[in-house]
Amino acid sequence: MTVTKKRGFFSRIVAIIEGTRRWVFNILFVIFVGVVLTALFTSVTVSVPDGAVLIVTPEGVVVDQITAVDALTQLSSSGLPTETLLSDLIETVDLATEDPRIEVILLQLDELKHIGLSKTLELSESISRFRDSGKTVVATASHYNQDQYLLASFADQIFVHNMGGVGIEGFAVIRNYFLDAINKLKIRFHVFKVGSFKSAIEPLLRNDMSDAAKESNKAWLDQLWAVYSDTLIARRGISAEKLDFYVNHIDDVMAKVNGDAAQAALDYGLVDGIVSRPALRSMLIERVGEDKDGAYKHIFYRDYLALNQNLRPAKPAGVGVIVASGNIVDGTQPAGTIGGDSLASLIRQARRDNDVKAVVLRIDSGGGSAFASEVIRAELAQLQEAGKPLVVSMGSMAASGGYWIAAGADEIWATPATLTGSIGIFGAFPTVDEMLSGLGISTDGIGTSAVAGKLRPDIPLDPILERAIQSGIEHGYRRFIGIVADGRNKLVEQVEPIAEGRVWSGVDAQQLGLVDQLGGLKQAVASAAALAGLSDTSSRVLRLPLTPEEELMQLLLGSGMVKQVLQSSSPLLSTLNSVLPAWSSMLQLRDSRGVYAFCIMCVAP
Repeated sequence: MTVTKKRGFFSRIVAIIEGTRRWVFNILFVIFVGVVLTALFTSVTVSVPDGAVLIVTPEGVVVDQITAVDALTQLSSSGLPTETLLSDLIETVDLATEDPRIEVILLQLDELKHIGLSKTLELSESISRFRDSGKTVVATASHYNQDQYLLASFADQIFVHNMGGVGIEGFAVIRNYFLDAINKLKIRFHVFKVGSFKSAIEPLLRNDMSDAAKESNKAWLDQLWAVYSDTLIARRGISAEKLDFYVNHIDDVMAKVNGDAAQAALDYGLVDGIVSRPALRSMLIERVGEDKDGAYKHIFYRDYLALNQNLRPAKPAGVGVIVASGNIVDGTQPAGTIGGDSLASLIRQARRDNDVKAVVLRIDSGGGSAFASEVIRAELAQLQEAGKPLVVSMGSMAASGGYWIAAGADEIWATPATLTGSIGIFGAFPTVDEMLSGLGISTDGIGTSAVAGKLRPDIPLDPILERAIQSGIEHGYRRFIGIVADGRNKLVEQVEPIAEGRVWSGVDAQQLGLVDQLGGLKQAVASAAALAGLSDTSSRVLRLPLTPEEELMQLLLGSGMVKQVLQSSSPLLSTLNSVLPAWSSMLQLRDSRGVYAFCIMCVAP
């Protein structure tokens, strides 16, 4: 006998929802497969017209290494580029310098959010070589912020929209301070540090910036501002007094032109013309000619770079470049964060690779975990012991833990605007027993020793542990000093006065012996080749092997059609990406012992 049980209303609703969910994901899968097949079997022809304009459009933040994101984010509209590789920009301009088909570079800077002084100086060297070859660089933006304008200053002509202007305000370090808030919450931070200038934890202990921090910050801020302003004065041919008045008396400047910022920029010689977009198009058509679509002959830099990379024959390079960008964190981490274990593994790979004769470590980091920094430093030492020269190229910053891993290099290069030093370490441990007591919560217990169970945030920090932690911090500081002294061939007594957590510009760091030479990655690579006895100064970026997921994504995204079609025809992917959990865990700045060599103040202008 068969018994049929009638399903209830809610059971039927659940079944409908489950069925709908399966259908939706099946449809999405079919769409995905169709798009991928279409993209893989569809070729888009890109060519470089004779006498063309190369349009260079940096997007988002210019970085040394693209931050890794999960596959779904890459395929959805939320994965649109927000970072641009500095090396891509430099390589593009260098290729165009030797390419007779390119006559003009057009810097379109509206989408550039940040490049920084140091990276701008590196890119400017390639732009200068392009100009020296007899070609023209034109810069345009609706409105220039301070960052965009420095890059634009290396152009032959700078144009601004009639609704725009040029904003220059100088450099500053502004922070929030939380002492009163912490006291109101009845939280106590136990801070352990060495060095008068190690101000990373000041916001937890004060309501304002200390005199020592002001002294340290003003020194490097003034140095970098001098580099910035001197660059504008030289490039635009204006006086220091005129630039100073424009910056410090912008209210008077604007009043004289009835609030017309574009006219003010023109009057002060910061731009060469106020030009609408149609007018700029007409100017470029007159210069290079018109294409079949009625626009000036042009090619976008990403297409140009991809075309040249595809045509270029692969050849071995003796200098391997390892990029270390982001906070230094324990363990294995994706690109954009420096994992102690993952970077150490990459260094071992370089040591074992017989084709790699020398290594350039490109550092762009304010530091992080002292333990992870030491793991990396030890691996670099083994690389040198194997007979391979190690040259460090500092990007915008290589401070604290970033300097920890740099100090032992055979040679250190920095730009004048690099932030480095910050030789010091700290630790912090919060206790909330007073806050809990105010809520009527007590904590009590018993242990087998004087310190058993005492390292808890809900009880007062035991004086025994407090003294022990401070002792460990002081030992770590002495070790840091010793690493710098050994690496830079100095006495400990010579390092101590320039340590104590103080931050230095590249210019000052060279004078103090913390840096050997001023220059960018290109010069560092050439120096590494010379140290290895190589006549060929070509290099290649070293990377860890890709995971199967990464290989698949690289294959799919290698054809721009995949991403373009998915973004336009599958908006559901963007919605799914926002509701599904992230494929990778949130990165946190953490050290196995809570000891940090980190420069929070090092936000490079």
